[in-house]
Amino acid sequence: MAVVGALTACSPSEPEPTPTPTVTTTDSAPSASATPTAPAAPALVPDGTAEDNLPLFSSVTASVWATDARVTGRAYVDALTAAGFDKAAMQVTQDTSTVGNPAESIQFSVRWNDQCLIGQVGPATGEPVTVVVPVLAEGNCLVGQTRPIDW
Repeated sequence: MAVVGALTACSPSEPEPTPTPTVTTTDSAPSASATPTAPAAPALVPDGTAEDNLPLFSSVTASVWATDARVTGRAYVDALTAAGFDKAAMQVTQDTSTVGNPAESIQFSVRWNDQCLIGQVGPATGEPVTVVVPVLAEGNCLVGQTRPIDW
């Protein structure tokens, strides 16, 4: 008997049942909030401040900077006008120096009420710079003689 009891103790018992994983499915489609969306492109804010319009001004400046016309003031004026900025409120410096060499940098601006959106680009600048500053005492945005915008 002792042998039978020992064999019984060593005999394999019935295996424990293994839990079966369950898969739950739903028939609903993913929600719209789960879909990533691209941020909205900057837009002109006609009733906004200069600060409100800086993202568009900066975006236009970067777009022109990425082209072969990156060191021509007219390209910035034309692109800003196409984006909705008022050409009559703009100023731009010369593309060339007084001795005819390409300018190391050019500046362009849009007066927006009592503030100015100013951009500066060129080989001496590196990447484009855009800022909002107060209008100068003379009512202009740029210091010195600027180029007529007569086109």
